[in-house]
Parts: sequence; C-alpha cells; structure tokens
Amino acid sequence: MSPASISPTAPATADRDGSARGSHAVRLRLKPDAPVSGHVDGAWWPRSRDLPAELPAVFAELGDRVGPVARIAYHLDGWDPAPRRMPARAARLEGFRTTDPRTLTVVGRNGTRLVLLVVPSSTAAASAEAALDTASRAGDAHSTADLLAGAGS
Repeated sequence: MSPASISPTAPATADRDGSARGSHAVRLRLKPDAPVSGHVDGAWWPRSRDLPAELPAVFAELGDRVGPVARIAYHLDGWDPAPRRMPARAARLEGFRTTDPRTLTVVGRNGTRLVLLVVPSSTAAASAEAALDTASRAGDAHSTADLLAGAGS
C-alpha cells in the first residue's frame, strides 16, 4: 500500500491569519488511515521555523483526518517563539521542553491525535523526501532519530 500523500494539487501556503496564498504545496505525508504503527503517523517538512505562519496550510490538509484542530504540541527549541493561540483560529499552541523535538502532535476537536515527524526546514530536498516517504509508509516503525538520520539531520 502506498503512503497517503497529503499535497494539494494546487499549490498553497497561508498567511498568518489563515488565508490561503499560493506558491508552495504543503510538504506533508501521512500513513494510510489504518491501525496505528510506529512512532509517527506521518511527516511534515516545513519551510521555516515560524510555526504560526506554517500551520494554517497544515490545518487545511489535515481536515479530513482530524477535523478542526484543537491544539498543537511542539518542542519549544524547534521553533521561533509563537503565541499561545493561532491567529484567527481556536487552536492552542502548547510548547514544551519535554516532548520529542523531532515531532509535532496535532489533536483534533474530535479527539483524533496525529504525531508528525518534523523534517527540519534546512534539510536537502532528496533527504527530506526520503524521510517523508519512509515515515508515511504503512507499518513503518522507525524511531524519529532513525528517520531523520537518513535525512542527514
């Protein structure tokens, strides 16, 4: 089974207020909707460390899997300082120092939870694509460190 690629056919990013603007597709891939396996449910390769600027497009792409996003948990050292709430959204941003710095946890209002591997924005394209592909394979059980080791991170 091939991984569920979550990439819009029309390129899109979003402004801080959540409105779409477009020149880049969201670089996000999820495992197929199946029983949970491994350390992550997929992978995301953001373009920057600016979480509020990056997340609106991700929210739009995850709508079918998690519904409206209620909260995002992330490691504080992996991102630039961020507000506690997303502008123009009800989603809470929860920064911690105790979470895996290589992941982002997305929780929908319906309770659905996804853990995404975060491929650093500075990763070379070929390496990042390999990490996205591996992390989104059904049944993949690589650790986050192993997934990123292959990406040269």
